[in-house]
Amino acid sequence: MRKGAKAAVIGGVFAIMVGGAGYGAYNIVTAVTGVGGSSTAGGPAPRRTGPPTADEIKDVSQKFLTAWAKDDPDSASNYTNNAEAALAALTGWHDDAHVTHTTLTAGAHSGARVPFTVKATVAYGGKKKTLAYDSALTVVRGLNTGRALVDWQAAVVHPDMERGDTLVTGEAEAPPIEAVDRSGNVLTKEKYPSLGPVLDQLREKYGDTAGGKPGVETYIKHENEDAGSRTLLTLAKGTTGKLRTTLSARAQAAAEQAVKSYAESSVVAVKPSTGEVLAVANHRQDDFNAAFLGKQAPGSTMKIITAAMLIDNGVASMNSPAPCPDTATWQSQTFHNLPGMKADEGASLANSFARSCNTAFVKLIDEQPLTDESLTREAQDRFGLGQANWKTGIVSADGTIPASGGPDRAAGAIGQGGVQMNPLNMASVTATVKAGAFHQPVIVPPSLDDRELATARGLPPNTAAQLRSMMRLTATAGTAAQVMAGLGPDIGAKTGSAEVTGQTKSNSWFTGYRGDVAAAAVTEEGGHGGDAAGPIVAAVLRAGS
Repeated sequence: MRKGAKAAVIGGVFAIMVGGAGYGAYNIVTAVTGVGGSSTAGGPAPRRTGPPTADEIKDVSQKFLTAWAKDDPDSASNYTNNAEAALAALTGWHDDAHVTHTTLTAGAHSGARVPFTVKATVAYGGKKKTLAYDSALTVVRGLNTGRALVDWQAAVVHPDMERGDTLVTGEAEAPPIEAVDRSGNVLTKEKYPSLGPVLDQLREKYGDTAGGKPGVETYIKHENEDAGSRTLLTLAKGTTGKLRTTLSARAQAAAEQAVKSYAESSVVAVKPSTGEVLAVANHRQDDFNAAFLGKQAPGSTMKIITAAMLIDNGVASMNSPAPCPDTATWQSQTFHNLPGMKADEGASLANSFARSCNTAFVKLIDEQPLTDESLTREAQDRFGLGQANWKTGIVSADGTIPASGGPDRAAGAIGQGGVQMNPLNMASVTATVKAGAFHQPVIVPPSLDDRELATARGLPPNTAAQLRSMMRLTATAGTAAQVMAGLGPDIGAKTGSAEVTGQTKSNSWFTGYRGDVAAAAVTEEGGHGGDAAGPIVAAVLRAGS
């Protein structure tokens, strides 16, 4: 155990410092508050209930931070509600992360949450550097003991850590890379923040083959190896290797700027003729790459696949009748259109598609020869979705379109029920319509590692032509017309809004193409498709490739 700790209360904050003389901080706090629970002359204190008090929050947070700062993981872990996990992580603070001095400064608590700053010295292989960042802890009431305790989460050590992650200092797991776009422009997480998680994964997977040598770093080692590692501090630089991606700096810049206007938004752009990913951007409170990994109901953008199913199975063509009543009932469940949509009993499939009429599609899904599996087969066979076999170059999800009976069969046809997609999936759907063929999306060339890409039959020429006509009608005279104005002539689009349990506002979805660029976006609680996701997609399409 290292010697030297001192504490001070300055300006309303509590600072714990290691590296000075004596054990002042720990002794002062212990003397004032006591290590264990209070007692009375008549015996042990009764078990406390209810939320922790302000005094308890201040008391236990100070004790925990003091013990951590003086490198006493045994004591610190006993102030948490998961001593075993906390002990392992805080022992690793010194043994794995190689921290030699720690200063923790707690700010004023807000409710049970206590923010604090971390300033630590990391020493390894004769190199020393300062690691500084902000973190926070939350105090809860112990279920069994009634004590006020720190609610242990890996994020207490560092806000970017998740359960199972560890903080490590040593030779990096992979050499650094210089990722470049399709034209040779350098892509950095500083210039393109959304690419941070993407570049981390690319480095982890391809760093060893890009020609570089690893340096010495402090990094978060994720439990999920496919997620890569997150570098926090570089003590000694390695040799950088170059990695060419399919991204377009111009499209990426447009995507980054577009998502900034809408909270909890994600967008992906792909090249229909090849499947190459041109841009991927997220604007979220977390670092989750929802653009590639999200799993959400896509709303009426799903009608692209449903329309393809109807045409391929001979149920309807773009010009055949598809009446749009106010309601439609399927196996005891009644479906409605968006508020304000007028019924149109004389509508064609193209008209109902362009207006995004739910009831028209619900009324058609019971026609022969359709079955509960028809939509699933269409998605898999024609669009390459839902088989968990995409190999984009980083981790991605390729959609879920389950075979569903009962009311879920109708719900799935309009992008609800058990159907789950992300912008990567929907951009690929639109790209398949534009090209008539399925090209599995990739963010680095498959030749880089000889990986085998997913395949699908693609669309019959007549089906693809009808879908393009319907998407063009939507983009010029339907629900997407306002957003897509001025982007013609070679354009197509589909709007969507997906209801989510517990949300007062639907998720906004939009997908469209312009020339050889297809894009799709989602904005959580963004409303109608044209309200939030639409402007994001339009901005990316306007930028081109």
